[in-house]
Amino acid sequence: MKNVQPVNTAPTRGQVARLILELGPSTAATLGGRLGLTPAAIRRHLDNLIGEGLIETRTARTYGNRGRGRPAKVFVITDAGRSAFEHAYDDLATNALRFLAETAGPDAIAEFARRQVADLERRYAPALAGGELTTRVQALAEALSADGYAASAGPAPAIGGPAAGYGESAAGEQLCQHHCPVAHVAAEFPQLCEAETEAFGRLLGTPVQRLATIAHGDGVCTTHVTGTTHVTTQPAGQNPGRIGARTGKAGAPAVVVRRGSSVVPGVPGTPGDTSGTNTDITSQSGGLVI
Repeated sequence: MKNVQPVNTAPTRGQVARLILELGPSTAATLGGRLGLTPAAIRRHLDNLIGEGLIETRTARTYGNRGRGRPAKVFVITDAGRSAFEHAYDDLATNALRFLAETAGPDAIAEFARRQVADLERRYAPALAGGELTTRVQALAEALSADGYAASAGPAPAIGGPAAGYGESAAGEQLCQHHCPVAHVAAEFPQLCEAETEAFGRLLGTPVQRLATIAHGDGVCTTHVTGTTHVTTQPAGQNPGRIGARTGKAGAPAVVVRRGSSVVPGVPGTPGDTSGTNTDITSQSGGLVI
């Protein structure tokens, strides 16, 4: 397999590849005319791009009667060529976020990430408005696939360590994203993944937990969606040590969603534990298991 570099090392050759990407199947004459290159010059650039595996040749489709002579040859972008452009855009995005972090601080990166997923959340919300959890998770997978994430959904294995064998099962749904358009950028800026995970929790109305990400070297972005929840309400101001126990409004109840309902004495994180490590997940926290 050829080692494909981002299409930015040779300006003119990059322009040829970009034009093919934009126009689709194109003849050498069309490309040379658009870029103002001689037949010899455009041929040289096309041969180099073919050698690098960024473009390939095909026979042009003809409709109706074709005249004499050999069929026209057109040049098309390859999957490797598309990937090379994606990496070039990744470099630009990464440099922009580095500049933002240096000039405005890490909080600005987190705010940027939240704004990015806000549009996704707005577009997906109508499709996830009703139905059982399984239906909503499947709808989320379909929406993500339409945006190029190649997502799938299905039942999840029980998680939670020792507690999984007692009482009510902690298994829920599992959402898998087999492609991530921003993986290279998210490898340096995990705030992008964190904001997306929080959005999933709000869209599904239940705690979610990111188990693996492509950005961290895993083959698939995997998100566990909690299927068993225990919902309680408590007056604002009580037990202030718990997440979201206060809403900021006098007398307003805070909705607390606690993962699972198994009673396992001595096992941290379960209602029967007396160690004080139990954690509540609230609607204000975005439904993210932390």
